[in-house]
Amino acid sequence: MTPPPATSHASATGPASATGPASATGPASATGPASATGPAPAAGPAGTGVAADPPAAGAPAPAPRPAEGWAEPAATPLALLLLGQGSDPGSEPGVDCPGSLPAASDPDLVARARAAKAALGDRAFVLGHHYQRDEVIAFADVTGDSFKLARDAAARPAAEFIVFCGVHFMAESADILTGDDQKVILPDLAAGCSMADMAALPQVETAWEVLADAGVVDQIVPVTYMNSSADIKGFVGRHGGLVCTSSNAKRALEWAYARGGKVLFFPDQHLGRNTAVLELGFDLADCVLYDPHKPGGGLTPAQVRDARMILWRGHCSVHGRFTLDSVEEVRRRVPGVNVLVHPECRHEVVRAADLVGSTEFIIRTLEAAPPGSAWAVGTELNLVRRLANAHPEKRVMFLDKTVCYCATMNRIDLPHLVWALEELAAGRVVNRITVDPETARYARVALDRMLALP
Repeated sequence: MTPPPATSHASATGPASATGPASATGPASATGPASATGPAPAAGPAGTGVAADPPAAGAPAPAPRPAEGWAEPAATPLALLLLGQGSDPGSEPGVDCPGSLPAASDPDLVARARAAKAALGDRAFVLGHHYQRDEVIAFADVTGDSFKLARDAAARPAAEFIVFCGVHFMAESADILTGDDQKVILPDLAAGCSMADMAALPQVETAWEVLADAGVVDQIVPVTYMNSSADIKGFVGRHGGLVCTSSNAKRALEWAYARGGKVLFFPDQHLGRNTAVLELGFDLADCVLYDPHKPGGGLTPAQVRDARMILWRGHCSVHGRFTLDSVEEVRRRVPGVNVLVHPECRHEVVRAADLVGSTEFIIRTLEAAPPGSAWAVGTELNLVRRLANAHPEKRVMFLDKTVCYCATMNRIDLPHLVWALEELAAGRVVNRITVDPETARYARVALDRMLALP
């Protein structure tokens, strides 16, 4: 089988260390209605981390039953900005939705995916990120957030192939944590992460020189979010820092401040600011924003010396779309609604929410919520829709009407997954993600420091 043809998506290719045919960049796109997510075999029970068995070979893939009360965001200029449908000038700079969501995949692909997966057997372990579309989640052996999936991969040393249905930095982390004899496969090499791309190694090295010129570099402990490249994790490991997730950011920062008076936090400014101010008790004035596109980061030496938290100017292109207006509007529209958001959201959104937490926290919260309760959830649309379908006895809705899917995550679709599985079954290793040994060694140091947190 030849790689799926290239799409019109804006390119988001991974680092040059990713090996494999660069032409494998996705199916020809066909912009469909806002609900077009491909044939979606039912996923497994919410929160189990295990997907249900796909339909029998040859059977059409049933679409998930919409939850009662679920309102699919409409594809209008004032509603959902579906992939490729435009941008909102009121959103953060750089928050666009390139490309378009492919139309429903050929039902024959379901049978082909099932056959290829059966042929590979235990040699292949398929990981599905929570933001993936349903048609891909149906074939995942486990689901989870980026770090959980990397650890799940490391716990399967007998699997020859780790097929990571996520984005590039996640596959890199899996390669770092798995054995040398295991091969990590990313079905589409163009599935990158805009946030991770906002902190490139040369930019971070320049920032370190700026901090050295300001006379503060010896006081700084670098902390990088999991959503960063292996190069950045390696930089942090070499300079005495560690990695964090949205679940353990507070503990990671406490660890860092026990070793230095300042933290350089990247690439997500919002997670860093929200954790420092809302969990560590900092003032907003304790935080400054380093802009890699401005001389000296746009900061004076005095500002750097006075700051306790030096934030990198980066953000998530999905969570950066939520606004305070989104929260206020849903509270007017749905009296008594609970607003639940991810800490990658803007500071004012997090302050206005009722609950804030990681993807896994969001899932657990909705599982435990009482029947009849109403929830406006501020995170990626595929996950929110899946949660609404899994909990029809609760009213689960999207926080905002103008938030796009994770564009790069959605590049991993059923055609790409089928192509990768069939190539592996035929003995051809495609789209392997590798991290060079030196980078992997120091990135592992930064990851191990995180794993050792109390």
